[in-house]
Amino acid sequence: MSALIDRHQYIIDRIKTEGSVNVLDLCQALNVSSVTIRKDLKLLEEKNLLFRTHGGATVDNPYTADKPVNEKAKIKSDEKYDIGAAAARLIVPNDCILIASGTTVLSLAKNIKPEGNLTVITAALNVALELTRHTEIEIIQLGGILRKSSTSVTGTYAEKILEDFSFSKLFLGVDGIDLDFGLTTSNMMEAQLNRKMIAAAQQTIVLADSSKFGKRGFGKICGIEEIEHIITDNGISQHMVDTIKSMGIEVTIV
Repeated sequence: MSALIDRHQYIIDRIKTEGSVNVLDLCQALNVSSVTIRKDLKLLEEKNLLFRTHGGATVDNPYTADKPVNEKAKIKSDEKYDIGAAAARLIVPNDCILIASGTTVLSLAKNIKPEGNLTVITAALNVALELTRHTEIEIIQLGGILRKSSTSVTGTYAEKILEDFSFSKLFLGVDGIDLDFGLTTSNMMEAQLNRKMIAAAQQTIVLADSSKFGKRGFGKICGIEEIEHIITDNGISQHMVDTIKSMGIEVTIV
């Protein structure tokens, strides 16, 4: 029993210090099998001391819930604004871009200062309304089923329209970025539309504050290797940055 208690205490101490633990690392540190560690993690999860993930465990709940857009807007609002400003600098004169939905891409819309003409197609009503103040921006609003929680549209109508366009860039907001599971959102239909957006764009740029890393939403959008660029804030861990860069993905930290 003492060995069991000692192992559990070691796991709890380490997860409090590092935020997450890996099964293989724990096996080496404690000199036990992966079966033993997985049983330990299961017991600790049942006591609400951690959350199990693929290949390990974390101190925070990795699963995201769908929240109204006005609630999301309050989370890391300053960081989202800076992320949006960095993303806006990637837009070139006479560009044709696609903007998905979410509070971080709304920050992008607030920071856009078009040079020449700019064509924007978006799923988000709040993004389209924000951009109406610029006479030089041509806005195409996707149609479909309106999600009131995000003020954006989903569905086959929106997906069908995308087949007629090609974009230089997609600016994509997500609810979760997990190195194993990929990019996710809390809505299945939105995930499907996002996949169609990725297929229509030459480059996918993900705008995500640091709280989104290590999280999983209900609907998988794509594997992390399918995107080209992530813009985030300095709350992201160096380990996460190094891992993502090793996959050939550009990371911009604001």
